[in-house]
Amino acid sequence: MTQAPNPLPQPGLPGAGGRSVGNLMCVASMFVWAAGFPAAEVLLDTWHPVALTAARMLLAVLLLLPLWIVLDGWQAVLTARWGWGSVVGGLAFGGGATCLVAGQVLTDPVTVAIIVSAAPLAGAVIEWVLEGRRLTRGFALGLGASFVGGFVATGGGVPQGFGLGALFAVTSCFLFAWGSHLTVRDFPMLTPLGRTTLTLSGGLIFSALAFLISNALGWVEVPPAIWEPQTLGYLMVYAVAALALSQVLWIAAVGRLGVAIASMHINVAPFYVMLILLVLGQAWSWPQAIGASIVALGVIFAQR
Repeated sequence: MTQAPNPLPQPGLPGAGGRSVGNLMCVASMFVWAAGFPAAEVLLDTWHPVALTAARMLLAVLLLLPLWIVLDGWQAVLTARWGWGSVVGGLAFGGGATCLVAGQVLTDPVTVAIIVSAAPLAGAVIEWVLEGRRLTRGFALGLGASFVGGFVATGGGVPQGFGLGALFAVTSCFLFAWGSHLTVRDFPMLTPLGRTTLTLSGGLIFSALAFLISNALGWVEVPPAIWEPQTLGYLMVYAVAALALSQVLWIAAVGRLGVAIASMHINVAPFYVMLILLVLGQAWSWPQAIGASIVALGVIFAQR
């Protein structure tokens, strides 16, 4: 263990300053991502996971694509590697999002956020396999703290629906880490907004095809009352905040920290979910608060 997992460089933000910005972006990304779990819990009462994933991707891309054109120009959009971007986005973010929401169906919002504590390990494995990066003792200590934090947040127990729900959630972790790494590595000429829009467009293609095929076979129905204000409100939270905004911040952060260290922030998501549910009337959870603190210390150790 002699070499740190160096993140892919981001122009203009070297050294500690770039890491600080990257960590702040991760915190913001994870908080708005966490807001999607309670929203999804309400929507899943009437929506099939496949239909919900497709609708979420559609709304996110409808927001991001015009912004990309306006901010970066048509030239950046037309010259992007749409073929490879669609493959990466379809498998990683379309498939990963479907697995994640399926995991939530089998568990609950806080539990599925806890189960994805495998994300730092997934990120480390991806960097090891694709980049041959070795880990420092500090990173190993941080990784261990991340898992301990997740264990403390669960109260040391096994969540309901852990078996199949965990399989879906862990699969989502590895797909997401793989896709995030390739999004930064393989599209270096694009801005974080461009990288996000390109790959989420691939996710939209995957999820839309999955919905259309499932609907044609009679497996998935069009959800009722799509245009009700309350439904649209939850969809906006789930698609615009917890996907579009969160993903732009996340991809920018991965460019500064690398996917392994950035993934450690995912383990604070149960605490953010608990804070949001606290505002909505649920009780405070000391185990989740303590677990989040342990994870935060792990993130600090990993970057020393």
